Amino acid sequence: MANKPVYLNGHYLPIEDAHISVLDRGFLFGDGVYEVIPAYQGRLFELKAHMARLDNSLAGIRIGNPHSLDEWRDIFAPLLQDGTDQYIYLQITRGAAAKRDHLFPEQVAPTVFALSSPIPPYPARASGIKAVCLEDSRWQHCHIKAITLLANVLLRQEAFEHGGAEAILIKNGFVTEGSSSNVFAVIDGIVLTPQLNPGILDGITRQVILKIAEANHIPCHAQAISIDDLKKADEIWIASSIREIVPVVALDDQTIGGGKPGPVWQTVNRLFQAYKHSFR
Repeated sequence: MANKPVYLNGHYLPIEDAHISVLDRGFLFGDGVYEVIPAYQGRLFELKAHMARLDNSLAGIRIGNPHSLDEWRDIFAPLLQDGTDQYIYLQITRGAAAKRDHLFPEQVAPTVFALSSPIPPYPARASGIKAVCLEDSRWQHCHIKAITLLANVLLRQEAFEHGGAEAILIKNGFVTEGSSSNVFAVIDGIVLTPQLNPGILDGITRQVILKIAEANHIPCHAQAISIDDLKKADEIWIASSIREIVPVVALDDQTIGGGKPGPVWQTVNRLFQAYKHSFR
């Protein structure tokens, strides 16, 4: 969209006028992190949780957080519009150094970029999607929400080329997460999701699902899920900030839950929508 305002290093300007140096370490090395924060009717969703994860990501790559929570809130405010559902994309890189060098440069200010975009409709949430199991080929620090997403891009593309809307990643015979989502499975009436470890990003939607389940006495546990158990699950879901909670009705060439969203998803999705509505 022409003249769309974005935030870049302390300034609001049209996106066409937002430029960074070719020596920026995000461009050269993927040396940075990001966050995606939904905003419903102009109200930021779970901002404290998103900013806590940002703190963890920045600490993981040894960049200091350039702003406080209140400062971030003030930065995002001009990018939001009342009456619409949007998301903020925030990216922070180590900044632009005088020369290309793998070592961290000294006394370089981080590059801070943010923009808002409409949350697109996701009709497949109601009908379910097909997912494809692929070997998790990513690096060992996936708990950092880093901008180095080439492995995720390749895995998602491979899933797409096999007719899938998401890749469910497997390492050493166990589920880690999706290429851009967390994974849940309903097995024997219990909602399960893999335990957090450096190979899994702590999704904010994941956190909300666990909180909703506990508050409503829905059996839910974080534990290891083998690929064999996943294939026997009554229901499988993926969860992310923009797509929210999406049922998987086909896994590889196998139908899940009779090929339609299951009753536990129906309940949890209804509770999630009510929780989300409270932010509007």
